[in-house]
Amino acid sequence: MRRLFFLLPLLGALFLIGWLGYPILAGHNPQVLPSALLDKPVPAFDLPSLEEGDGSVTSTELATGAPVLLNVFASWCAPCRAEIPLMRRLVDDGAITVYGLAYKDEPKATRDFLKTLGNPYKRIAVDRNGRVGIDLGVYGVPETYVIDGQGRIRYRHVGELTRSVVEEQLIPLMREIAG
Repeated sequence: MRRLFFLLPLLGALFLIGWLGYPILAGHNPQVLPSALLDKPVPAFDLPSLEEGDGSVTSTELATGAPVLLNVFASWCAPCRAEIPLMRRLVDDGAITVYGLAYKDEPKATRDFLKTLGNPYKRIAVDRNGRVGIDLGVYGVPETYVIDGQGRIRYRHVGELTRSVVEEQLIPLMREIAG
């Protein structure tokens, strides 16, 4: 009976290690979060543009006939700050078109952020209360979505964009869906 009392904590610890370690051992990548919106239209929105006097930015603008990126970002987000130079280079090279969704951010802070780092976005929608982010299923910023020419979400990347993510995943997918 005493042996059983000594084995129970050991068995419990082994079970806990196995249960927590299984996703890692099975190759689960925490950066890849499933999206219920894959192959579905971008949730409808009509938000004010960051640029004063520029009207509103709508979800229908993302159906350009060609693939685009929708990047959810905020001025208070350090990884967002890190990915801006990469996006600027890609936009300047004509490799991608990027729309922005300023998530739970003050417009003045967003404008100052982009004035400092440069603005890679074609247009920026201001989602001050985070409603559109919720509709997209945003876990946090940054998140980037590949939107096909018909305005459907084809891919979701959670976290900072890196050169390898862009070159190995986003651009090949955008070329593929462009036909």
